[in-house]
Amino acid sequence: MTLPTAFFGEIDPGPLPSVLLVDDDPVNLMLTAAALRERGFVIAEASAGEEALECLQRDRPDVVVLDALMPTLDGFATCERLRALPGHENTPVLMLTGLDDDASIARAYEAGATDFFVKANQWSLLAGRLRYLLRSSRTRQELERSKSKLARAQDLARMGSFEWRPRVRGSSGRLELSTEALRVFGIGPGHTLSLGGVLHMVHRDNRRAVLRMLAEAQGHNSVLATDLAVTLADGRPRIVHLEAEPEFSEHGTYTGYTGIVQDVTDRRTAEDKIRHLANYDSLTGLPNRRQLMWRTERALEYARRQEHACALLLIDLDRFKVINDTLGHAAGDEMLCEVATRLRACVRHSEQIVEGPVESAGSRAHRTLEAAGRLGGDEFVALLPDVDDERDAERVAQRILDALRAPMLVAGQECFVTASVGIAMFPRDGQTVLDLLRNSDVAMYAVKAAGRNAATQYSPMLAGRGREKLALETALHKAIERDELVLHYQPKIDVRSARMVGAEALMRWQRGDTLVPPGDFIPLAEESGLIVPMSEWALREAARQAKAWSLAFGFNDAIAVNMPTRLIERSDLVEHIHQAVSTYGVPHRAIQLEITETGLMKDMQEVVPALHRLNEIGVEISIDDFGTGYSSLAYLTSLPISELKIDRGFVRDLGITPQSSAVVTAIIALARSLGLRVIAEGVENERQMEVLHRLGCSVMQGFLFSRPIPAQAMQTWLEQVLQPRQAPWMGRLAAEPRSVVAIAAPDAGTVGSTHA
Repeated sequence: MTLPTAFFGEIDPGPLPSVLLVDDDPVNLMLTAAALRERGFVIAEASAGEEALECLQRDRPDVVVLDALMPTLDGFATCERLRALPGHENTPVLMLTGLDDDASIARAYEAGATDFFVKANQWSLLAGRLRYLLRSSRTRQELERSKSKLARAQDLARMGSFEWRPRVRGSSGRLELSTEALRVFGIGPGHTLSLGGVLHMVHRDNRRAVLRMLAEAQGHNSVLATDLAVTLADGRPRIVHLEAEPEFSEHGTYTGYTGIVQDVTDRRTAEDKIRHLANYDSLTGLPNRRQLMWRTERALEYARRQEHACALLLIDLDRFKVINDTLGHAAGDEMLCEVATRLRACVRHSEQIVEGPVESAGSRAHRTLEAAGRLGGDEFVALLPDVDDERDAERVAQRILDALRAPMLVAGQECFVTASVGIAMFPRDGQTVLDLLRNSDVAMYAVKAAGRNAATQYSPMLAGRGREKLALETALHKAIERDELVLHYQPKIDVRSARMVGAEALMRWQRGDTLVPPGDFIPLAEESGLIVPMSEWALREAARQAKAWSLAFGFNDAIAVNMPTRLIERSDLVEHIHQAVSTYGVPHRAIQLEITETGLMKDMQEVVPALHRLNEIGVEISIDDFGTGYSSLAYLTSLPISELKIDRGFVRDLGITPQSSAVVTAIIALARSLGLRVIAEGVENERQMEVLHRLGCSVMQGFLFSRPIPAQAMQTWLEQVLQPRQAPWMGRLAAEPRSVVAIAAPDAGTVGSTHA
């Protein structure tokens, strides 16, 4: 049966409320039960206190109505025993009494009754009082649930509330903490904690500051909000967040503080970890770029105010890539960590992350900014926030270089590493962090260019060179697009027959009206990677020129093109050459590739397979600058090469020092034994030519015969110099006794001629 909402007043519709009615008068029991049933209650009846207690052990009515005066066990005693039954501590109990006196009312409440009602057969009033009790009970239950939820939430949040009342008669005040708040401080329920007890948990060095903060807040009636580092009674260190607001009476008088305390140790630990990850390098533990920028900005601000200098040292490891490529990245990481350890020892390194104004921590607090940090890769920075002059920075730089020179044990192997250090000073070399970083970088690269393993100060002259280099690199990127690259050709001459037997293509850059020599742009092209597309262009242009000369004057020899090892390693090189020669209709042998001995030995394992592929399609390989790269003869015997070029360094002193003649003789003998052609480059005078000819090398190139000339000038040179046989060097060889040549250079034709 469901009754309308209006019948219950404010009671929500739902199951009918149940009442246990207890009275020893059967008539009164019957009348009261009937009246309450009519008014929407479910009634259970008991005629004695003992019977009521038995019913309560089985059922849980919403409300109990007890007659106060009953034989054997009266209503007061029944109520006392009822409260002792499990689950009935808060069951509403209405005591019915005919005694309208204060003593009975007080006794009813002492027994645990919720309310009392005087018997008067006023059933409507009784029903109303019961509904009121039910509503109050439900409200109390909701409050209890809310309190329980709040306590649970505070427990999960490790939070509790407190009240702090001001000092009274010289005492430290009254501090009242909730059970949850006590738990935050590691104290169980039922105990108390005074303000002095809380202060005792704070480290003694910080207590004075905490007391000063409390006094200041109380003096200004301001909000309290702070984190306290405390040590609990069991020795656990915790971080407790305290937040409180002042309270005032209705007259506006300050009465104390109410607030919360919360254990924020885990949150602070996570925040500190996040802050550390954001400000420190995960590998080395040094300050990262972000932290270094922040520290340098603070150091510059302080230096401006105090009018002193500070320095920024950019440290770049030399040839670190060799460690990574040889021993692996794990070994490289191990070396970076060791470098970081040594850098820490070279400066007054501070791990502190200061987020507020530096001056707030003391007059010399800016010294805590000093640190070594990692920018990224193998680049490090040392920040010196207070130096007297550049000599101080140079002393630190030298200390760093000395520390890094000591051997390191990396991946079980002893290794050595050096560094290049660029120094920029504030205010001389820049007013901002970016200025100092840029200029220290310029100085560092100047050290790299000068041979590494040193330190240097920045100067405007270095910046000018850097800008010129940058401008040159920018223009070089556009040189191919603008068709500014050209090839000049230096003929190879067989001095016995006075014939051109080939030519070497040498790259030039026609930049406006200026012909840029290769020494000015080839190293830059190799550094930037532009050497690859430039070399691919040279292959196509050499093939085109071979075809043009073939049509013009019957050229049928090879044009040699210098190739970087990084291009020879590429799997598509064969396809590039095939496409170039096919486009212009010349054979593959029209292109010869020259690779330096140093480049060959550096990347032997990668280069040799590529050389075999080139040899298979008919492209010959020449080893340039032979004798300067510490070749392994074991490798040389298996290489698919056709020609050795004697380096100009050995040719220069021929006829002057016997050592040069001995080296050249050995190279020629080696070439003869391996069945290779030999050619000498850098021949500049007749003395060098004569000695080479006597030693058995008859194919040469150099300024004695011709400087590198444009392609269109080659036919003119042939017609005006070579074919009329008017060159001075021709007469010298013609006058030389044949017997000397024959004895000094047996089988010279086999060793010296190319494409004869």
